[in-house]
Amino acid sequence: MFIAPNVVLTTAGHPVEPGPRVVGWEFARPITLGDNVWLGAGVLVMPGVTIGAGTTIGAGSVVTRDIPAGVVAVGNPCRVLRSI
Repeated sequence: MFIAPNVVLTTAGHPVEPGPRVVGWEFARPITLGDNVWLGAGVLVMPGVTIGAGTTIGAGSVVTRDIPAGVVAVGNPCRVLRSI
């Protein structure tokens, strides 16, 4: 696995509804990274995301959904650009 500078892997989240959020509810969801994943500089990976083996995530991407194995994915929100 390759992790460039300023990558954020965040597993904590908060409810969308204001009531529970105000009283301090929060949750944690795991992040799963496959073998040989490359996360470019400044990538943000949100709670509950899985990134498949051999995938490259471009710099500055915000990964909000699962990304399959063996692809290049970029953007905000992160989307598959092409297969490797």
